[in-house]
Formats: sequence, C-alpha cells, structure tokens
Amino acid sequence: MGGTMLTFTRRRRAWFRDRTALVTGGSRGLGLLIARELAAHGARVAICARDGAELARAVEDIRDATGSRVTPFVCDLADTRQVDGLVDAVRKDFGSIDVLVNNAGIISVAPVESVAPEQFEAAMDVMFLGPMRLTLALVPDMRARGDGRVVNVTSIGGRIAAPHLLPYDCAKFAAVGFSEGLRAELAGSGVSVTTVVPGLMRTGSHRAARFGGQPEKEYAWFAAAASLPLLSMDAERAARAIVRAAARRRAELVLTPAAKAAVLAHGIAPATTVRALALATRVLPDAPADPQTGSPAGSSADGGDGVSADVPGTVARERGTPAWSRKAAVLGERAARRFNEPGPQGT
Repeated sequence: MGGTMLTFTRRRRAWFRDRTALVTGGSRGLGLLIARELAAHGARVAICARDGAELARAVEDIRDATGSRVTPFVCDLADTRQVDGLVDAVRKDFGSIDVLVNNAGIISVAPVESVAPEQFEAAMDVMFLGPMRLTLALVPDMRARGDGRVVNVTSIGGRIAAPHLLPYDCAKFAAVGFSEGLRAELAGSGVSVTTVVPGLMRTGSHRAARFGGQPEKEYAWFAAAASLPLLSMDAERAARAIVRAAARRRAELVLTPAAKAAVLAHGIAPATTVRALALATRVLPDAPADPQTGSPAGSSADGGDGVSADVPGTVARERGTPAWSRKAAVLGERAARRFNEPGPQGT
C-alpha cells in the first residue's frame, strides 16, 4: 500500500516535467521558492516581478539550486498595459502556460487612521485586479487543452481581517473569493484552481513591507511575529507543500497550525474571533497625533523628523528596533538574506 501511494505521488509530481509555469512575484521570498521547487520538478519556469535586478539574482539562484534555465519578465501587475504585455511576451516565448501561480503581493502595516485610500487601491491592483486579468487571459488556453493548474496564494488575512493590515486584508479577501469562485466555474474542464491560505511564513518579507503610523514600532511587532517559530512556518517547507497541493489538484491548502486554528475558530464563532482581534489591537501601536501624514502634529510628512506614513521595512529597522524585536526576528533576517529580500536601506 505504501509503495503504491509513493508511486502515485511521484506520478503526480512528474506532471510538471516539461510543463511551463509562470510565477508572479517570483523574484524573492515565497515566490522565489515556489519557482525553485517547480524547476526542481522539471518545469520550464518563467518569473515576473517589478525589479529587474531582483529578477536577475533570482534567475541565478534558481539556476544554481536546480541547474534549470529560468526566464524573467519585468512586470508591474498594477499596470494593465504591462499585464497585457506580459501575456503577449509569455505566449511568444512559450506558446502557452500550463501552471499559473499568482503570488505577487505588497504589505502595508499601519493603523487605519494612517492609511490612505491610495494604499487600498494599490493593494487591490497588485493582489486582485492584476492577477485576475492575468488569469482570465491565460485560462482559456488551458481550457482549450483540457488541462492546467492555477494556484492563488492568498493569506489568512483573506479569511480573517487582521488589524493594522486592512489594505492587504481587503485585497486578499477579494483574491480568496475569486479563487474559490473560479474553481467552481472551471469544474470538469480539466483546469484545477488551488487556493493557498498561508499564515505567517519566514520569508524575510518584513524587510519589503511598508510601515506607517509609528513605523519603527509597527516594524518591531510585525518582524517578530513573522519570524517566531511558533507563529511562522519555514518558507521552503511551505513552497514544497504548495507545489504538492497543485500536483494533487487540491481545492485549498491552509498553512501553519495557527492559521488552521484561526480559520476553524472563525468558522465556529466569528463574533468571538472578531472580539479577540479587537483585544489584540489594543496592544498594537497607536496612530500618531496627525493621522493624515503619519507624523506627530506639527511635523512634516517628508520624514524630516524621522517619521513617515510609508516607510520601507529596511529603513524602519535602521531607524531603531528594540532589542527584543531584533532577537525575535533572527530567523526572519536569516531567511531574508537567503531568499533575495531587500537589504539595508532598500538595497
């Protein structure tokens, strides 16, 4: 029985060999690791991201790890013309895509008083509208062939709205709805859709996140939470689980025990879960005196006093992070260096 299951699993993983996979946000963090895992399974991998230099480093990383050739595409999913251009370029280079992994994301961490409408719009563009356009452009070819995989990497924030992450939450809620609805509509077509709902993972993404309100304090709690072993998951293990779920055509994959417990609790007692989140909000940093700028009253929003409404994680860290947070984030910092996340001062 065990041998039969092992053979079945190998056969499923072998499906990726000589198939073409496109991973958005594939230059760093979880996207880089998913692309690496797909390449290790024999797929022809294309990755896209906004930063050409990051993409070049990712291509080298995947080649060194797997010996596979990877094709990079510079694309900002928030730009409709660039998404259309990506579709055209991919079709020109590969003819068709067999596996689409929608992974690109941006994270804004701040109390709602310090969040601008534009940050909600940017989050929706990158994590919902862009992936939606890309998916709708590529799925018809999959349906015509009667085979394909779509993997939508959403978040526990798309099931339970975590405080101080509202733009991210809203975009991820939309992504979950799109992913689950798309799976239902594609049932029987040969195209499977897998909704991935990760909890916190040790990718080092706290360096790339943007922080408002009181940036240094917001960075301190977020970096620690995203790094602690009991709260976060090893990103390489997560990437393996995601590729395995795609091979098995799973409808949903919830990652981390904490995320599974939270989804269960919210399903059983949603009002109680929301009350618990309200209590958690009380221990998070307060909004500054001037919520429109993210700065204390009377100061400028340009960072002249060391405070800004939209600060990169690398900058927030360098401005001053408490010793407890630096110690708690050790594993996350190691992951950041390994998985091509931004370095000091955004370099």
